[in-house]
Amino acid sequence: MHYDTHTLVHICSSEEWARAQQAGEYRPSSLAEAGFVHLSAPAQAHLPANRLFAGRDDLILLRVDTRRAGAPIRWEPGVPSDPDGMLFPHLYGPLPLDAVTAVTRFRPGQDGTFAPLVEPDPAAAVPERPGR
Repeated sequence: MHYDTHTLVHICSSEEWARAQQAGEYRPSSLAEAGFVHLSAPAQAHLPANRLFAGRDDLILLRVDTRRAGAPIRWEPGVPSDPDGMLFPHLYGPLPLDAVTAVTRFRPGQDGTFAPLVEPDPAAAVPERPGR
């Protein structure tokens, strides 16, 4: 299947994004703690959103052009509860502000959960582990 690996997303609070704009780059706590910035393919963003941010209404979605990321991006396993074989992109460095091509509000539904993002290419698939 075709998958656009040039556009990924990152979920953060509007406050975190405001701090990043003042600092000139985005350095979430995961960069210091795990060594990378968590990203998602648009088709999978609802999974970490529901796991980590259910019910929060202060979130935004950063659209990231990977060609401007300035550091390696590796597709790696998420958590055991993710669908079998699913990999998530991790950026191994700070996120440059010029790699962010769009910023949109990211709100849950009335039940507090996040729905999958509707993307222009419904055939887009998330890369799986080799051999799957």
